[in-house]
Amino acid sequence: MDEPIFVIHGVGNRDQRDFAATVAALEAAAGVPLHPIYWGDLGANDSFVELALPQRRRAGLRDDDSNDPDADEMLTALLEVAAPSWPGSLPQSVRQAVRDGLDTDSGSTLRDGPSSPDCERLVLEVLTEEWPNTRWLSRTDDVALLHETGIAIADTVMKEAEVVWSSLRGPTSDEGGLRALIRRRLNDLDRVAGAAMQAIASRVNHNLRARLGPGATRFLGDVLVYQRHRATIQARIREHIAAVDPRLGQDATKPVRIVAHSLGGVIAVDMATADIPLWTSSLLTFGSQAAYFHLCDPRGGQLPVYTGSAPVTLPGSLARWTNLWQPLDMLAFAASRVFRLADGSSPDDIPLSHTVSAGLWTHSVYWSCPELAAMIRKIMCAG
Repeated sequence: MDEPIFVIHGVGNRDQRDFAATVAALEAAAGVPLHPIYWGDLGANDSFVELALPQRRRAGLRDDDSNDPDADEMLTALLEVAAPSWPGSLPQSVRQAVRDGLDTDSGSTLRDGPSSPDCERLVLEVLTEEWPNTRWLSRTDDVALLHETGIAIADTVMKEAEVVWSSLRGPTSDEGGLRALIRRRLNDLDRVAGAAMQAIASRVNHNLRARLGPGATRFLGDVLVYQRHRATIQARIREHIAAVDPRLGQDATKPVRIVAHSLGGVIAVDMATADIPLWTSSLLTFGSQAAYFHLCDPRGGQLPVYTGSAPVTLPGSLARWTNLWQPLDMLAFAASRVFRLADGSSPDDIPLSHTVSAGLWTHSVYWSCPELAAMIRKIMCAG
């Protein structure tokens, strides 16, 4: 197959030179010639979108995670979503961790020492009473965190055994001895857990606003513009293709090969399934929304409305479709359960591995992923 491979960008691209450089780097990685198609100058005006985004509140002179007043609210909301109903009782994982931590040869010669059944009963009794009063520990079901909490309580009892068990007030005192020790230790652990979770929530909150906000806003802006000016943007795509070969995409004898990101994938599917289609032999989309958009608002052309009884059959003008998505890309959607190709097969939905360096906003990381270059070589060069 010797037809050219065209690359269509998605939302938020406003620098033609930068896009050309990105495609050149991808071309070098894939080892096949690629033709960039730029339409970003026809997209939304996103110069001032930050003015519409909520600002991060500042509690003091330092704008750091510890002073983010939204962290407490956000953490509470996240915990509510994760587990809206809380049992309130001491979790079994904490009970077992305490038993495991106290069941050891301490070498203590004290009668009824920390390894005795009486000590275990007392520790669990105090934890059962105090657990519902904890602010953060009682609202988590994380097994590892709960296990470590139980181990820390047991470790404290073992280390302080010589003091609390030899005191005149004894371990059964309401305010002193072992009961007070367990209460203090549990409160300390609850504060530490809360501070750690708040720090994470604050960073998530900041990243959601600082990174996801502008990206999502530009995404919505370009989508709105494309919906209103679909014909103009598609005409730009056809102009680029015709400049290489006017016959490309006109019929089944001279189809095109297209690699498309994000909204570019929607554009490619729209054009390949239009009443007068852009005949496409192979389409590779990544971080795209064609299936999602068709379910929400049927795209028209040769695509029937999805009724729920069976996948939508694509016309023969779109012969092959591979769809890549990142696990944390909230703007990427699957296609295989919504569409069927004309030959009865499904589009290939292929997840890409996520790396920590990709961060939270992964919608634009595909371009530098080695998997993308590898898939271009595999898919576009197949016979």
